[in-house]
Amino acid sequence: MTGEHTSAIGTLAAPPRPLRIGDRAPLFSARSTHGPVELSAYRGRWLVFFSHPADFTPVCTSEFIALARLAPRFEQLGCALIGLSVDSLYSHLAWLRAIHASFGVEVPFPVIEDPSLEIARAYGMLDEEARDSSTVRASYFIDPDGIVRAISWYPMTVGRSADEMLRLAAALKRVERGDAVTPEGWEPGDAVLLPLPGEQALFDGGDDWFCRRIEES
Repeated sequence: MTGEHTSAIGTLAAPPRPLRIGDRAPLFSARSTHGPVELSAYRGRWLVFFSHPADFTPVCTSEFIALARLAPRFEQLGCALIGLSVDSLYSHLAWLRAIHASFGVEVPFPVIEDPSLEIARAYGMLDEEARDSSTVRASYFIDPDGIVRAISWYPMTVGRSADEMLRLAAALKRVERGDAVTPEGWEPGDAVLLPLPGEQALFDGGDDWFCRRIEES
């Protein structure tokens, strides 16, 4: 589909606006620390695709350490992780080796390079005039059909919560069933909420018709 596919070596132009929830995630192929990566290979499972401003920076290092430690729990959810920055593959490899040497943490998920900025632009991480991605700290939660279900943006000076990324992935997977929505702070196993009922509930649903919790079995 025109405008849907891009790659690290560059083929098609970026879409005219940033991605929104409900959009189809642009396809790409790129080199990574785990070899060639194609987004289409992740169809059939959940994916958190996230960018970081630069390798060898303190906030990004703290995020990668936390995500690496939580990677088995993402895997239990059936949710993959892919990181991205404009740094080269060789920089990624050196940085991940330094993280392992300094903190004893091995990053188990691929980190892709995007020196041309084409993937970042395709996802709306950058505007068309941007020359680098130093202010980008974005996360895209993509469902098994390749649809963007949630997006988060942080400034380069504030690190994301890996726990919240995991919680959001779990919540998105839970509500995918269509029989419930999740309340504030929901964690797996907590009570969920009934979706807003139809008009008849206004008359026979009781005073709490608009916010009913149900326990998970």
